[in-house]
Amino acid sequence: MHSDNDDYVPESEGGADNTSEELTQLRAENADLKDRMLRALADAENTRRRAEREREENRQYAVTGFARDMLNVADNFQRALDSLPADARADLPPQAKAVIEGIEATERQLMGALERHGVKKIETAGAKFDPHLHQAIAEVPGDGRPAGTVVDVVQTGYVIADRLLRPAMVTVARAVSAQGSAGDSSPGSTIDTKA
Repeated sequence: MHSDNDDYVPESEGGADNTSEELTQLRAENADLKDRMLRALADAENTRRRAEREREENRQYAVTGFARDMLNVADNFQRALDSLPADARADLPPQAKAVIEGIEATERQLMGALERHGVKKIETAGAKFDPHLHQAIAEVPGDGRPAGTVVDVVQTGYVIADRLLRPAMVTVARAVSAQGSAGDSSPGSTIDTKA
């Protein structure tokens, strides 16, 4: 037969072993390629989701700097309105009343525009002090309120979507000792920071 090539193995003699080894090797390679493809698809999907989430966050929080600047304007409108008590308004001439009404309308319009862009006031009246939303500037007698309760709001706080834009500056009820006098009055001694 073939005297030139001693390594020649006819297909009928041992060829089945080679074929089964090749088939096993091809199946392993196929499984490896399938695993790599699935991982690549998962990575691509994760990248797509991350980009979509970042795009949504950028859209939600794009106005953050502008909103902070507008809060100063809103504060000034509120200060202007608070500076004139309701009983003094009754005695104003009609032209001055019209100016006050214009300031109120402008302030409402500004707050409406901020709300449309996700900026909302933090409701603090009577709430428990929350260090994630409030900045305590003083402890004061609680006048019957539990210790750590917000007594007064000095400056309104705001959130944009679910992030803090500006903390509410508040006074907090001081703890009262068993003798009825105020307890330790060192700053922050009775504020519940675990809220």
